[in-house]
Amino acid sequence: MERVTAYRLWQAPFAEKKLAPLFRHNDLTAARRVLDVGCGPGTNARHFSHADYVGVDNNPDYIAWARRRYGERFEVADVRNGVAAVGAGFDFILVNSLLHHIDTPDVRQILSQLANLLTDDGHVHILDLVMPDRPGLPRLLAGWDRGDYPRPLGQWRDLFAEALDPILFEPYPLGAFRFPIWSMVYFKGKRKR
Repeated sequence: MERVTAYRLWQAPFAEKKLAPLFRHNDLTAARRVLDVGCGPGTNARHFSHADYVGVDNNPDYIAWARRRYGERFEVADVRNGVAAVGAGFDFILVNSLLHHIDTPDVRQILSQLANLLTDDGHVHILDLVMPDRPGLPRLLAGWDRGDYPRPLGQWRDLFAEALDPILFEPYPLGAFRFPIWSMVYFKGKRKR
């Protein structure tokens, strides 16, 4: 979804539903310094208007749109090459539906880098697409998604735990009209001690 309009139309029905576990388990108003990794056109920025917020995405059109709408708090960056330029000391790092677009070695590198950007009391929050084990519509749709790397729950759990100490790992369905369309996972973790 290289075009902002197509992305926003595709995500509109699901954007808030996708964040339900994040809202349920966290007080977003307590976030002080937020890094939104793979921020797209600033979809989540309004939830952090009170915080020192930085959104990064590798799509310059998304960043241009987000800047016009929300201000200069956005940077073009390919997180596979590192995000150290945005600084450190984030207490809230959000990675929303990004990692299923990235191969496993790069995911490992990204998660390791993000862990190093956290404050002592900070957390990385990941929401991503799960490749279901059983056949059905969620598995079919996961295969059709433009991300090439949807992973089963066990692989997500292992990847996350390599770089971060798990606080929460919660699979959940995402759908419309009480009908599951996608399988998702929410992960909350902190820097390893």
